[in-house]
Amino acid sequence: MGGVGWLRAHDPGLAATRRAGRTALVMPALFALCTQVLHAPATASFAAFGSFSMLLLVDYSGPMVERLRAQAGLAVAWAALICLGTVVAHRTWLAVLTTVVVAFVVLFSGVVSSVLAGSTTSLLLAFVLPVATPVPLSQLPDRLAGAGLAAAAAIPAVALLWPRPVADPLCRPAARVCRAAAERLRTDAARYGESWQRPDADRCRVVAQRTDEASAELRRVFDATPYRPTGLSTSSRTLVRLVDELTWLSTVIGDRPAWTEEPPACDPAARTVRLAAADVLDRAADLLADLRGDVDPLRDAVKELRVTMAAMADSSTARLPVEQPVGESEAEVYGFLGTLDFSFRAQELGFAVQQVAGNVALAATAWQRSWPDRLLGREPDALTAPLDSARERAAAHLGRGSVWLHNSLRGAVGLGIAVYLADLTSVQHSFWVLLGTLSVLRSNALSTGQNAIRAVGGTVVGSFVGAGLLVLIGHHGTVLWFLLPIAILVAGIAPAAISFAAGQAAFTVTLVVLFNIGQDPDWHIALLRVEDIALGCAVSVVVALFFWPRGAGAAVDRALARAYTDSAGYLSGAVAYALGHCGAPHDPDPGLLPAPPEPARQSREAAASARRLDDAFRSYLAERGAKPLSLADTTTLVTGVVGLRLAADAVVSLWQECGRTRTKADQTEAHRTILTWTALITDWYRGLADNLTGHTPLPPLVPRRPEAAARLVESVRTDLVDRDGQATATAVRVIWTGDHVDVARRLQPILAAAARAGPPG
Repeated sequence: MGGVGWLRAHDPGLAATRRAGRTALVMPALFALCTQVLHAPATASFAAFGSFSMLLLVDYSGPMVERLRAQAGLAVAWAALICLGTVVAHRTWLAVLTTVVVAFVVLFSGVVSSVLAGSTTSLLLAFVLPVATPVPLSQLPDRLAGAGLAAAAAIPAVALLWPRPVADPLCRPAARVCRAAAERLRTDAARYGESWQRPDADRCRVVAQRTDEASAELRRVFDATPYRPTGLSTSSRTLVRLVDELTWLSTVIGDRPAWTEEPPACDPAARTVRLAAADVLDRAADLLADLRGDVDPLRDAVKELRVTMAAMADSSTARLPVEQPVGESEAEVYGFLGTLDFSFRAQELGFAVQQVAGNVALAATAWQRSWPDRLLGREPDALTAPLDSARERAAAHLGRGSVWLHNSLRGAVGLGIAVYLADLTSVQHSFWVLLGTLSVLRSNALSTGQNAIRAVGGTVVGSFVGAGLLVLIGHHGTVLWFLLPIAILVAGIAPAAISFAAGQAAFTVTLVVLFNIGQDPDWHIALLRVEDIALGCAVSVVVALFFWPRGAGAAVDRALARAYTDSAGYLSGAVAYALGHCGAPHDPDPGLLPAPPEPARQSREAAASARRLDDAFRSYLAERGAKPLSLADTTTLVTGVVGLRLAADAVVSLWQECGRTRTKADQTEAHRTILTWTALITDWYRGLADNLTGHTPLPPLVPRRPEAAARLVESVRTDLVDRDGQATATAVRVIWTGDHVDVARRLQPILAAAARAGPPG
């Protein structure tokens, strides 16, 4: 039990053990079939490495049908890359040029999907094997036969031999956040209900802590992979959006305005919205626990939430005391605005909860599609097609600031140089030079050097162990057949459970055993392995020194700066869009004008910047060595981008269903106040962006501006009313728009504290 407990602690979910166990069964069996029965050594090599690649180097998630489809796609890609590598291998210049192109395409395509990103090493191995070992084209069928045998064995093995759990890794932690947030919303609503229902302070504190812990755990799971855990499948693309949305939801639930500890007299409709939102979150959690469940209860709960939100908007309009005089004191001004605060918080929460529910419903609907719909790629409504999504994600990284683009270029150039050197030096088993180059090439020269030392050190240790085994075995070569599955099992588990160096050592032992089966044991193969991997490591270090030596640490601050700049521009555009719905004082005709266009361009730019930031942050986390900025501070800055962008989304959503109102009232003052307030806050974020790149000092925080609030109140009381002097829905939306902008202001102290700790570069 002690060994199993240690393995579970070091290999979460026994993921590496599962892959290694399958490979240890299939790979030796295929190698034996090809060498002992078919007597086809070329077929044996590609069958062995193909099964190793398709079973150990990839581990697809999702429903079994999607996994099998991914495995089949990988097999087809293997066949195509083997053909290409075999054809170009005979001319060095063509092999080098093709390697650079293929490696770049394979590495860069990972930005589109975690399925492709997780397949990178396997795909490159399919090309590296043939391009590094030139043979006559007459041997191409043997190579394809080996890869075909590997695929034929790998597909049923994935389905039958210890299959991976079906659940998406984000589902369970996302469901916990939904449950905790629902409980907190009910507790929050009870605080403003009947006195006998009000929870005590300890209860409120425990519920709030539970929500924060669940949100932090979801973020930890999300950040735990070296690439964004999203695939081309619809369910995967929608589930990953929940991380940002649930993180923001957890933030706004606990948010409170600075001008009052408790909101003024509570609008009962705002309590009803909170309770309806809690019901939606519970239904979403039920569906996340089992994506095969019935979607209708969630949709019904969302409809009820929308009804209660519409009723709250009407109630808030009626409760706005525009007929009462308002003094000039700060307390009176903010007391007027505070009349809508509790309902604004409910509106903000309702918007966030609807976003969460919409994505959960889409994920479940996609998960439940029939096999023909999956095969034909038919998407649920309200979601872009996979190719459109892939094109958008790829375009976001075609710029100098993209970490993924830098890594792809560096890997492609490194492999091209490795192909040239392997041909120039004529080393045996030269494809290991290429694999050595790829395995140690990290995002900066320092960490590449560290990996190179570990790779060579592990290889030396593995070589000594392998050579020692060969000496002990002597001429009893049959023993190697029994050692091969054990060596594969250890090689599959060691990198995840022990270290990169241990994995290299175990992998070297596996190669020593594999290449000596069927012949007199030769310990010289171990020395050749050291030679090959050392040459590959040298290529990695040289390429890293000349290509982007500072790595991801220097890119995170630039990505943060760009993301804050673009998100601030999106917030400005969202506010301009909101104010465009009202204020046509010179048009005498009654009715509605067409709504102004949404800030779609700014939204796309902000989303693209957020994706580049996410990839830079993941590369930064994956780098070994000391981090100049604490993980907590870096995460705070990354999450701040999410908050700023979703605040802009909330403003757009608030006005989306409204036409442009014709009115004779002069709303210039209200517009000027909101726009000036927005400009001050977005300028602060642009100043933060400049600070993160080291250009300027951190700007001072934007304080509350009672005089601006007083002007807004006066404009609302005099201009944004109907002919009878009653408040209008437009007046409420204008105040709520200002509240959304103020949410962005209230994020500033936390972000400033994180930025003062020093940029990651």
